[in-house]
Formats: sequence, structure tokens, C-alpha cells
Amino acid sequence: MLELSNLTRRYDGFAFGPVDLSVGDEVLSVLGPSGSGKTTFLSLIAGIVDPDAGTISLDGQSLVGRSLEERKTGIVFQHGALFPHMTARENVAYAATDRSRIDELADLLEVRDVLDRRPPTLSGGEKQRVALARTLAADPDALLLDEPLSSLDAPIRRRLRDELHRMFASLDIPVIYVTHDQRTATALGDRIAIIRDGGLEQVGPPEDVLKRPESRFVARFTGNENLFDATVTARDGESVTVRIEDLTLRSSADAPVGSSVTACVHPSRVRLDAEALRDGSGRDGPTREENVLAGTVDRWLNEGDEYRVSVDVDAASTSLSVAVPPHTFERLSVEQSSSVRVAVPADAVHLVP
Repeated sequence: MLELSNLTRRYDGFAFGPVDLSVGDEVLSVLGPSGSGKTTFLSLIAGIVDPDAGTISLDGQSLVGRSLEERKTGIVFQHGALFPHMTARENVAYAATDRSRIDELADLLEVRDVLDRRPPTLSGGEKQRVALARTLAADPDALLLDEPLSSLDAPIRRRLRDELHRMFASLDIPVIYVTHDQRTATALGDRIAIIRDGGLEQVGPPEDVLKRPESRFVARFTGNENLFDATVTARDGESVTVRIEDLTLRSSADAPVGSSVTACVHPSRVRLDAEALRDGSGRDGPTREENVLAGTVDRWLNEGDEYRVSVDVDAASTSLSVAVPPHTFERLSVEQSSSVRVAVPADAVHLVP
């Protein structure tokens, strides 16, 4: 268990903390904008910089004041930081507590074929895997990773992400993975921590952080483009009604009548499927738990694995961003100025105080 208590570090013009956090045998993905304190967070745990106040303990032992070697917190930097004059095997052996594990780790990370080559001759993906093998060879009690995939091409990044997911699942140690890539954070993390201006904005399972953000900043930072100033106008059993200009939406969130809130709807929770909403289609129509809105397609953007469609809602001077799978986009023949309907489940309308 890695435990941080009242952890604080101040620089000229920037203050990190105080931060209180516990990380068990899990992967904690750390997300935040540039300059938010992500690297400072790792550097404090690794012992690269000392805290001004607070404690850091690993398995009950204080790490404050201990050398990097004594801490047994392995760290992998963005660019690997391999010794260029050594072969890949020598790099891994340099840190290994048990040299008999070198070939085992090389097989696990698929770098056996490059063990006799030096870093300048390796690809970016190979360097990162060798750097990870070197860190794991030291048998760390906690693993820290500072955006190790950010400099790689997208196909290599996706492949390594899959490999890391399988490998992390086999480690029974705290893993802290700093990244600016939300997809990597959600794919690898058992929990996500959002850092803003040196403080923890929200910590929780990926599903909670993405679908139930606790602040407008977290909502926007995690891709919740649909954010609206709203007022709770009524309660009906387990749901409430919120008003956004002339538009009303049903929400299963809990908020007092009369309160001002931010209504937050993640684009992935909005359904664009005119056939399912058309009378006589032979398919189930919307239920009472769905908000059905008519609108017009304003624009769309092909993002590769999905289309991001902007729909101007007829009932209000606002628009909804909708994440549409390619097969649905093609089936509906979505075009600019097309008349469409969208369905928003009541449990997708999250309310932020």
C-alpha cells in the first residue's frame, strides 16, 4: 500500500498539494492538463524532489529522506532514459536483482530479439519496452510511469497499451501511470485521479469519473462536451426535471428542487437512431426513462473509431454532441442539415452542483 498524507511541495508561482491518497495493489491512472503537477506528483514519490511537508509511506515504511535506491519505487520516463553505450541486455542487467529473469522479462515484453542491440538502433516502442523491462528487473515495490507511450505512433501505442494491461494485471504492487491520454487512462486504470492546479480534483473508477464527474472542470476535461446551466424545477419519484432555457430534461440524479446545477451528458450516452424512434418502425420506441429531442445535424467529424455529430436541438438554442458508431452513421446516412432525433437516457443526465 502506497500512502500519501498532507503531501505538499511549493515552487515559485506553483503549489502542489496538500494531497492525501492511498494506492493499493492496483493501477492508478493520473490525468491532468499540462502544468497541473502530474510529474511533480511522481517525482515526490520517487524521491527526485523532496516534499516541503507531509509523508509518503510504502507498505508501512516511510520513504521521506530515503535515497532512490532504498525506496524501491521503479520509474519509467517518457523517453526511456536508457544508457546509449550499453546493449539492451546490459541496460536491463544493470538494474536486475536477479539476472536469470532477464530473458523472462524480454519474452514478456517481446524484446528478446533486440537484447544485443544498443538503444540508438531501436525503435521508439522497443526502447520503451526495454526501459520497462529494466525497471521491472529491479523488482520494485511500486511502479511509476511518466507518459511512457506519449511519443509513440498511434498503432504502436495501442499495441503496447494492450501489452501493459495484461502485464499490470499480473503485478501485485501499486502502479501509478501518468498520462494525458484519456483512452490510455481508462484502458489501464483501476481508478483515475484528475489533477488540477496541484490538487486532486476527483479520484474514482473510470466509469464514475467519466460518467459522474464531481465538477465542471472534470466533466469538460474528460470529454463531456454537453454542459448546460440548468435549474431543477420538479421531482417525480426517483427522478427530477431540469430546465435548460426552453428545454426540459428528465434526470435520475438527486438534486433539490430550485437548485442551480450544471447538466452534464456524455456524448457516448446520447443515441442518434431515427429508425428506433419512428412510429411504425417495428422496433421499440423511447421509454419514459428517455428524453427524446428533435433536431438538425449541424456538422460532423470523423474521429476514426466514431463520428462526433453536433445536433442543433429544435426546442432550444443549444446543440448536443453525439458519439455515433460508424455502422450507425452509415445506416442513417447522416448529412448536414438532416432532421434527426436523439434519445438521452434519464440516468445519462448527470447533475453537478
